[in-house]
Amino acid sequence: MKRWTTAWLLVLVLAVAVGGTAAGEVTGYLEVKGSDTMVNLGQTWAEEFMERNPSAVIAVTGGGSGTGIAGLINDNLDIAQSSRSMTTTEIQMAADNGVEVFEFVVAQDGLAVAVHSDNPRDQFTVAELKAIFTGAVTDWSEMGWAEGGPISVYSRQSNSGTYVFFNENIMDGDDWADGTLFLPGSAAINEAISQNRSGIGYYGIGYVEGVKAVSVARDDNSPAYSPLDKDAVDSGQYPIARPLYFYVNGTPADLTLTYLEWILGEEGQQIIGEIGFYSLTQDYVDANEANFAAIGLR
Repeated sequence: MKRWTTAWLLVLVLAVAVGGTAAGEVTGYLEVKGSDTMVNLGQTWAEEFMERNPSAVIAVTGGGSGTGIAGLINDNLDIAQSSRSMTTTEIQMAADNGVEVFEFVVAQDGLAVAVHSDNPRDQFTVAELKAIFTGAVTDWSEMGWAEGGPISVYSRQSNSGTYVFFNENIMDGDDWADGTLFLPGSAAINEAISQNRSGIGYYGIGYVEGVKAVSVARDDNSPAYSPLDKDAVDSGQYPIARPLYFYVNGTPADLTLTYLEWILGEEGQQIIGEIGFYSLTQDYVDANEANFAAIGLR
């Protein structure tokens, strides 16, 4: 899939006129869109890759996982970045539209639940979080912090894969608390909580700064684990650890394949840690290799 604008065509024509591209040099254009959780990571990957491959152009934008998936279904982009898995219905919708979708896990996120640094609570059970985010509990005094006052709940918006994942895995699909503030990105929620002593919200671990990322226990009889603990994320002991996905439009080839393999390689995986997320476990590496093999690329 190559969608060249007039401007980029002019750039290529001029490049060829000046001397063309070196033999074997990576060229082409990719449009990548989707997860706001992944947008900083995706943009950093693209910038680093283009620095090493000056004739390649990779445009990365956010808008939410749902936006990226919709673009993929409608055959409007090359790669959808998503912080949730595509549903079987979405994959079938793509197939009905002539789009064959291939899934690869490219990174991991220990989805953080964050509170203001003044909040004395540093861990919660899944049941406690559900009570807060569904509005069953509305005041911090009910959670042992008498000075906290009414709880301010912050959430991602409904086009976000993070919204879907948290709602399914913490809230069992129940409705949000009355007065929940739905914000467009992880950075916005982090900023809001840093300025609101009564705030609590959830977002990608790579955006936690100046607030407290709490530990989470599955129940009262289980230990609590921190999203800042890579071992707990890798092992799945942290209850809301999750994979981050690339959904590729068609069999990866040419620039798409080169870019994907670079991201899954040593350089691409090292960048993940620099942005604050987590590189892949061997199980994810093996699953990606099996996907490559299944489509004849190994």
